[in-house]
Amino acid sequence: MLRTTATRTAYRLLALVSFALGVVGAFLPLMPTTCFMLVAVWAASKSSPRFAAWIRQHPRFGPPLAAWERERAIPRHAKRLAVLMLGLSMGMLALSPMSPIVKLAVIVLLMGIAAWIVTRPEPRAFPTFTFTSQTLSPRAMNSFQRRL
Repeated sequence: MLRTTATRTAYRLLALVSFALGVVGAFLPLMPTTCFMLVAVWAASKSSPRFAAWIRQHPRFGPPLAAWERERAIPRHAKRLAVLMLGLSMGMLALSPMSPIVKLAVIVLLMGIAAWIVTRPEPRAFPTFTFTSQTLSPRAMNSFQRRL
């Protein structure tokens, strides 16, 4: 029992710290947001499903997380920002007084990350539903909705 409690507490702490870092990243241009939110949702799913559901339903953080979980997609604006920041990081690294071999290795790694980000699909638009008796009626639904 102690191990389970300690494990859940560790996951909950990781979720809270990741969420806090993600919120900070929403306001600071050089700090990522979505990756911290992904870690927060993953850790919260293991320790507090209610907190994980709250993050997924958050109006600001929820849609990118849903797109990633649903189809492993990254929105176009996020791709552009990520590639821009990676490019700036590569430029600053190239000007730094580090060993040329280390610089080259890190720049190649960052280029690989940028290529991976660019090759991810963009999220498709999914219809939103309001559940009323009229919209749940098969006659009121179009063929796409009936298949869901």
